[in-house]
Amino acid sequence: MSHVTTHVLDAALGRPASGIAVALLDAHGHELATGVTNGDGRVPELGPDALPSGDYRLVFETAVYFAAARRDTFYPRVTIDFTLADESSHYHVPVLLSPFAYSTYRGS
Repeated sequence: MSHVTTHVLDAALGRPASGIAVALLDAHGHELATGVTNGDGRVPELGPDALPSGDYRLVFETAVYFAAARRDTFYPRVTIDFTLADESSHYHVPVLLSPFAYSTYRGS
């Protein structure tokens, strides 16, 4: 299982947001992995099974998702910086998305 996973829900429509490209980057901006949200809005395999502790970034390319649905958005991408502190723990980073707002939290 990937050390980092994510899940995107379109809060405005009340359903998963599929087809969003996601990139996992390290603290230096080097791309470690990429994926695309599936029909359930998830990227279950994003990156390696193990990562060292440190700072990481997830980048969600939301403009393409909204454009495909002919919906305007204020956020062409969502960028989430987080610290992976426990090398033995799984990190799940969900996103609740709408055209003009988003929120995130450390999931389980």
